[in-house]
Formats: sequence, structure tokens, C-alpha cells
Amino acid sequence: MTHDLFGPAPILPPKSADETIRWLQLYRSRRVGPATFYRLMTEHGSAGAALLALPEVARASGVKNYACCDPMLAEQEYRAGMRAGFSLICAGSPHYPIGFARLSEAPPLFWAHGRLEFLSRPLLSIVGARNASSLGTRMARKLADDLGRAGFVVVSGLARGVDAAAHLGALPHGTIAVVAGGVDVVYPAENTDLAANISRDGLVISEQPLGLQPQARHFPQRNRLISGLAKATIVIEAALKSGSLITARNAGDQGRDVLVVPGHPFDGRSGGCNALIRDGATLVRNADDVIEAIGTAKNERQPLSQQIESHETLSGNPIKETEYKPTVHPHQQKDVQSHIMALLSINPIAEDQLIRDLDLPSATVSAKLLDLELEGAIMRQSGGLLSRVI
Repeated sequence: MTHDLFGPAPILPPKSADETIRWLQLYRSRRVGPATFYRLMTEHGSAGAALLALPEVARASGVKNYACCDPMLAEQEYRAGMRAGFSLICAGSPHYPIGFARLSEAPPLFWAHGRLEFLSRPLLSIVGARNASSLGTRMARKLADDLGRAGFVVVSGLARGVDAAAHLGALPHGTIAVVAGGVDVVYPAENTDLAANISRDGLVISEQPLGLQPQARHFPQRNRLISGLAKATIVIEAALKSGSLITARNAGDQGRDVLVVPGHPFDGRSGGCNALIRDGATLVRNADDVIEAIGTAKNERQPLSQQIESHETLSGNPIKETEYKPTVHPHQQKDVQSHIMALLSINPIAEDQLIRDLDLPSATVSAKLLDLELEGAIMRQSGGLLSRVI
């Protein structure tokens, strides 16, 4: 059942710290998800009354010896978040995003760290493969940069690959990272610097408790927020069985547009993307295609070039082109060959571009490329281009 936070009997946000802590205690109680939270609030009128009724509700459902979340734990989490400078956004409050408001699984509350004003801006999600190719990460960063210039805030999940590239491209304009663990926990650790930059210049949000290390079950929960927050979800390089495909399906179920960048049929990283297009998702090649499909940030259908020109005029500052240079992390440098193969796809790219993407000495890369070529794993083409052998 969809709970309309703005309907005839809207959920009113807590008005005091004590009431906020009771909201937190109720949502942190065992077996209380969003649907149960809203049902209890509707039936009992307040979080305090719901907490009093919850043990009996659980007993009637066959759960013995039920105990609500310890109120001390809820208070400790709340106080720790306040000390850290985080914001606890509750349903019905001014900063609660309208994208969440009519979701059937809308989070009753979530932690936020950074620029809350981004929650009220036009939002687009970009998701894709963690083991993205060089072309895929460049596409993600370029698309995010162009959409940011056009007035959109880009939402993603702070994973490696496409997510990280999208955040990097959008960071000068506005980006939101929805994380699977606590808002104070960076996963993967290689994105620590990126997460710090987003917390300062963008926004990081999570519905999970502070300090929670993400487990596999938390990522599907995170994915529904990535798609639910935005007007549309853009997929770049997603395999047939991947979290990105789950996010795309969530978007469709939530009534959001699903836009997809196509890939080569022989590249497994594009299998899910091509299947989505086959099933009716909108094919996009650039930011202009995205804007043609969903409208501009002001719902005016005009070319991206005009949007950028307008933005420069209003700000008085020309927008500088950003060069794509993905971060190469220490664990990736330990196995250069594997990293080369991860960046290459059936679509050829220039060898000098690959060397720049790897951010390693050209002599090191050239030696590994020779080994891979002799093994028959890669193929050289005219013009200094390289591709994987499928």
C-alpha cells in the first residue's frame, strides 16, 4: 500500500528532540520497516503510543517475548548524529524530498550530511557496473557533468565504477550519494576521499543506523532510495544479473522513467542495458537525449547547449570543461593486467587514453599490454586502438 505523506491524514513530523528520538526508536525496533512504521503511526497517532502498543501487536502476530529498540540506544544514536553535525530528516519535514513522499516503502527518517538544499532540486539517478570499462566510466562522468550544468543534481550509490564516475562528474554542480551503511561509514574504502568531498560540496544520505557496516541485504534497500529519489534513472553498463538492473526495475515500479545507454552485444557488462532497451526503456546517448525524454530541470524542452549558455549568463562564470581521470586505487595497481582487462571492452579505445585512465607509467602499461597481446587477450587495431578479444 502506498502511504501518501501529503494525503488527507498526513504524517506530521516530530516537533521536539524527545519526539524525534521516539521516531528513531520505533524505526530501529525489530521487524519495523517503513510499511509497519506508517501503519502504527496511523493507528496510534504518535511514535510514543505506537511503541507502547508494539509488543502486543507483535504477540498477536505470533512473535513471542518481543522488545522494542532500547530507548537509550536510540538516544545515543541521535546525540551522536547531532554532535557529528548530521541532520535527521523525518517524513513530513521541510527537507523531506517529494520523491520519497509517495513511495510505498518511503523511509520514515534518514540521516543526511552535507547540503540539504539539493533534496529540493531536480534529481536524476545514474547507476551502472562496478567493474565498468574505461568507456563506461567516461560516459558516466561526461553525462553527469552535462546534466549538472543543465540544472540537475545527480544521485548515485558511491560504489566503485559508474557510481564514482557519476559523482565525480556532478560534484561541481551538485550530487547526492545514497549509501547502504551508516551515513558515517564509507564503503568501499577506496572512495574515502570522494565521500569526504561529497559531504562537503554535495550530500550523503542513509536510512541505516550510524556506524552500520553495510551487508548484502542493505544494498537492495539502498537501491530503492536511489531510484525513488529521482525523476528518472539512467543505467550505464549493467549485466543481466546486477544491482543496477534491480535499481532500474525499482524505478519502473515506482513510476519513474528508465533511460539506458546501449552497449555492445558481446560485452557482458551491457547485457542488462540492452535487455532494458528491448523491453521498452528509452535509449539515450547524451544529455540532450535525456532532456528530450524527461524535459529540462525547469520542464522546458530546450537543447543542452542553450541550457549551458543560460546557466553561464545567470552565474556570470563560464563553466570549465573537466577532464576525465578516474582514480586508480592501490589494490588495483597490484594487478595491472586485471585492471587493464577491466577497463577494456569490445569497443576499441586509444592506448594513450588507457594509460591516462590507469594513471601508471607508460612503460609499465606497455609491457603488460604486450603480455596480454601475446596471450591473445587483447587486440590492436589501426590508429593505436585497443580492444578485448571476446
